[in-house]
Amino acid sequence: MAKHKRGNIWLGAAGLVVNGRNEWLVVKKRYGGLNGKWSLPAGFVMATETIDEAAVREVKEETGIDCEVLGMIGFRTGVIREEISDNMAVFLMKAREENQPIAAQLSELYEAAWLSPEKLAEDDSVSVMLQEMVNYVLEEGFEAIEDVNPGDVFGYSTYKLFFKK
Repeated sequence: MAKHKRGNIWLGAAGLVVNGRNEWLVVKKRYGGLNGKWSLPAGFVMATETIDEAAVREVKEETGIDCEVLGMIGFRTGVIREEISDNMAVFLMKAREENQPIAAQLSELYEAAWLSPEKLAEDDSVSVMLQEMVNYVLEEGFEAIEDVNPGDVFGYSTYKLFFKK
């Protein structure tokens, strides 16, 4: 979807898919500020879907994994160059079938993989949001994580993460 069709308020959805081995389904993007970095499957919400449906669709498109939503675990919000409100809900998900093969969308991704949070914590090519998630215990309630810089390449003038604690 072209930037001009999104206007100045963007709404995205991401899925944290966790398997029975406690590994996370992550993707390495080919474009933008996340180029070459592990991140969650994510994308923009279309006018014809709810935000949770968008998360399910994006995971399926990017990885081939058919999922169901267990609940919303976080929300990222930021303002880019003091002109674009960029927002994304993060959903905890599980694969409908445990051993589905990954089919990475290679037009947008270098790869998709199941990786443990411990392995992600040691990897230098992990997005800032994913680094914060790996180091955060997901329990109860939402708490703002402020003073986080996802990288100057994005141009955020304000940036916050909200995750269940």
